[in-house]
Amino acid sequence: MFSLFQATHATHALRGPLLRAGLALLLGLGSGAGARADAAADAAAWPAKPVRIVVAFAPAGAADILARSLGEVLQRELKQPFVVDNRPGAGGNIGTDNAAKAPGDGYTLLVGIDTTFTVNPFIYKSMPFKGTDLRPVMMIASQGMMVAVNPRTGLRTLDQFIAQGKRSGLTLGSAGYGTPGHLASAILTHATGAKVSHVPYKGNAPASTAVLAGEVDGGIISSSAMLGQVAAGKVVPLAVTTRQRNPLVPGVPTVGELGHKDLEQEVLFALWVPAATPEPLVARIQSALEKAMKDPALRERMRANDLFYEGLTGPAAAERIQALADRYRTVIQSTGMKME
Repeated sequence: MFSLFQATHATHALRGPLLRAGLALLLGLGSGAGARADAAADAAAWPAKPVRIVVAFAPAGAADILARSLGEVLQRELKQPFVVDNRPGAGGNIGTDNAAKAPGDGYTLLVGIDTTFTVNPFIYKSMPFKGTDLRPVMMIASQGMMVAVNPRTGLRTLDQFIAQGKRSGLTLGSAGYGTPGHLASAILTHATGAKVSHVPYKGNAPASTAVLAGEVDGGIISSSAMLGQVAAGKVVPLAVTTRQRNPLVPGVPTVGELGHKDLEQEVLFALWVPAATPEPLVARIQSALEKAMKDPALRERMRANDLFYEGLTGPAAAERIQALADRYRTVIQSTGMKME
């Protein structure tokens, strides 16, 4: 028979653990509230010291130009230095890995391109970071690429380029393994039967220099890296990879006009932060970016370098990147694209 004494004894037996659990819960809630308050305070104070912008590609390329231009505006607005740290190589993996392993304190930002996340995981045997190690704050800009050749090749059209590739083969430079140019060269080879030897460099700037110097026959490279050389007559533009003609080189046809819609492609430039960055700080950085992007001089410099403002943030940016990863996985499987 269950007695009142037993009930009272049981109550006393439970009281200690329950009190301890309740105290732990209250302390936990208190510490959680304290952590949120600290995160909000840190976000409000950001930046309190210099901020490093990791660029996963070489100086003078489109990502570098964008990062430096953006950094100048942020530095002026926020009264702290924004210092670009170029870490090129491995199709953006080296710089991206460096940023992924940084503390999520708002003092390391990454400016890179989508293919580091949408192509590299499917062609590298191992990746030094996971896609979930970083989160996109803003997809800042997009840019087309240009198929261009050294004048000494004697080639003047994309059809001539393809025919020459079928006859004797050609060398084609890109910004590195896994970059949009590498992807486009694989599509070109698969779709046309041209024998194209892909030559990777550590960014668009060194790749365009290689085309100029005749180290390679041509390249599929970000248009901003080629515009100056095209204007000077030092390289021959054959096509642009955007759906519409590029207003900076309106006489150059699109790949679609020439019957190669499968080569249509654009490069997406985004700013990422380490995944551990607290939500209030992400919101603060996003707000600073949105304000900076309203700067007329920055937008004009972007246009002059063939960078078109996108402005996608949060889930919309992440969804765009995931959609591209799904598309490129199919392309890589069908073309047999791989590390040479």
